Amino acid sequence: MPAVTTGKVLVTGANGYIAVWVVKSLLDAGFAVRGTVRSESKATHLRNTFKSFGDKLEIVVVEDITKEGAFDAYVKDVDAIAHTASPFHMHAIEPEEMIGPAVQGTLGVLRSAQAHAPHVRRVIVLSSTAAVWRPNTGTDTLVLDESSWNETEVAECRERGREASAMAKYRASKTLAERAAWDFVEKNKASLGWDLVVLNPPYVFGPNLHEVDRPENLGSSMRDWYLNVIEGRLDNDAVVNLGAGWVDVRDIAQAHVLALLKSEAGGNRFIITPGAYKWQDWLSVTHRVEPSLPEGNPHYDPSKAKHVLKYKNSKAVGILGIKFRSLEETAKDTVQDIKARGWLK
Repeated sequence: MPAVTTGKVLVTGANGYIAVWVVKSLLDAGFAVRGTVRSESKATHLRNTFKSFGDKLEIVVVEDITKEGAFDAYVKDVDAIAHTASPFHMHAIEPEEMIGPAVQGTLGVLRSAQAHAPHVRRVIVLSSTAAVWRPNTGTDTLVLDESSWNETEVAECRERGREASAMAKYRASKTLAERAAWDFVEKNKASLGWDLVVLNPPYVFGPNLHEVDRPENLGSSMRDWYLNVIEGRLDNDAVVNLGAGWVDVRDIAQAHVLALLKSEAGGNRFIITPGAYKWQDWLSVTHRVEPSLPEGNPHYDPSKAKHVLKYKNSKAVGILGIKFRSLEETAKDTVQDIKARGWLK
């Protein structure tokens, strides 16, 4: 499909941590945005945040994204769709509590786009490296690319049911929702006027633009960041041994824009990450920026850090042309945001 360089983009779940930055990036790039939220009360902050864009932003209420036809009325005049709405919590008892809404929400958007969106040329689905992950059974760093799928935790949920780990339930929901999207496109490709792009970020950190009143109400990734970096909850061994992949929230937002602007992005999934971290990497920067913050382990040598798992980003860099913020920039901007909110004790 040709690139989508102008027009209106539907953003589902527009009040979420990542989604608000997606809305901002699209508006900054000249697109008009129609955002969906679950209730009118969640619309006020978005309208206030982006009031300078006037009628370029429209907010509509979709109470239940899993309801059949939930998006039908809102796709008719848009040129692209960014589907970011998906459950992310660790409280599910049965796996289906996570998997069902994730899969049905994604398929609902795609069915609406198929039947009621004559102008749509591209649909972007925000997935996760949760759908790419697999366990490292060796001693060397495991490096994964877009060809990898998380079959391990899908199987765990199928075999263990409610006894599956909370993380397995979440990761399985992301895996099966993304699988469902690709399967839908494959089965219906003859009748579709649009193509699919999937973005797979790992842990997402960075400043908050969405409505959040206190640290306890931060999203899962940023709540971990706050507890581990600002409050120093990890011991000296944990900070140098625990870590994962990461990306700045503003970069995953910009990836949505690039996925529209690059015609060759169509039909691809992209891992969106600058690399891996240990928690001490964040502590070292934030302590320099704000000496009152925890120092962590002063004996940490980042050159000797061993990562269990890394994700390749060459596809995103090569096709999307994305340029990633450094860990230092993300850390400094996040501390500044937290200070401005009065959350530093």
